[in-house]
Amino acid sequence: MPDAKNTGPDGGGGRFRAARIFSVPDDVKFLDTLELTRLSEAFSAWTDRAGRPDVAVSRNRVRLIYLMLRHTGARLGEVLGLDDRHDINLDTLAVTYAHGEGEGREVQIPAELGEALAEVFANPAYASLRGLLFRLDQGHVRRKFYERAEECGFTKELVNPSTIRRSRAVELLRDDVPLPVVQRILGHSTADLTAAFLHLPEEQRRKVERQVLARETRRTSARNAFFGRVAQVRKGDIQTQVVVESLGGHAVSSVITNESLKNLGVTEGSFVTAEIKAPWVVLEACDELPRATTTNRFLGTVELTRIGELTSEVIVVLSDGTRLCALITTQSARELELAEGRQIWAMFNAFAVVLHVD
Repeated sequence: MPDAKNTGPDGGGGRFRAARIFSVPDDVKFLDTLELTRLSEAFSAWTDRAGRPDVAVSRNRVRLIYLMLRHTGARLGEVLGLDDRHDINLDTLAVTYAHGEGEGREVQIPAELGEALAEVFANPAYASLRGLLFRLDQGHVRRKFYERAEECGFTKELVNPSTIRRSRAVELLRDDVPLPVVQRILGHSTADLTAAFLHLPEEQRRKVERQVLARETRRTSARNAFFGRVAQVRKGDIQTQVVVESLGGHAVSSVITNESLKNLGVTEGSFVTAEIKAPWVVLEACDELPRATTTNRFLGTVELTRIGELTSEVIVVLSDGTRLCALITTQSARELELAEGRQIWAMFNAFAVVLHVD
């Protein structure tokens, strides 16, 4: 499953871009970003289904172990060996692994994971587990991983902790994270993955990690932005239709010129962000799928309406939490009788979708 390749290691601006020359051999098994997200959602749904408080605590511990593996690329033994009282710093959003090979290392974690841990630390139901939160039997953890794999339609091999670790490495390298940073995050004791490993100062490494996590957060939280994988490319004589499968499972269609397709390097399987400006988002209130010719139509719920003298801003939340901002006339807003919690269709034309490749 190779990435798109360029003629050189430079992305055009003189900066080394690992993703431009990085490719994954076809026989190497890993989960991509969308598949890792599906697995995360499966763990959350499984935890929410718990019938008793003690079962919910048990399941949530397994979920947190998965999230640690997914976001830090650590070994399972390293995560299970964490002392949540001393090895996790929620102020700096960092976890210190000191139980693996070689010297200990500090790895940044995303804000969402920090919030999940903060909730657990403040919950009296976990009080007796402090310091032992991650100390579960490896066999038990693996069995629960395999169960979630079956729910997602994955093979057991794809949710093996070592595969999740490899998946994080692939994700980071595809995201142009410098190779020395990936080496440090994963705790590789040697640089045998490539001869391109260079010395990187510790402060610079931390800065890169923070930038990567911030970029990943923006992809999943920004308004009018769908981050996902290119599912289909239909090339015509002048223009190309690109269908993007977002993290939340939405299919977003975009039409771009063939020249833009070439310049962006967009191919099936690559990851892009599809963005739409607020004035191009049209709203319609009806119970069934609108008969409009607009390609992209999504059912959501009105979260917020700001009424102005001439124009109004409306925030619509989709089923996966994606927020679309529509800028419409105040007359239209009044005719739609918009109210918080009301279901509404948000629509936009494929020509209004702009694709970005990080």
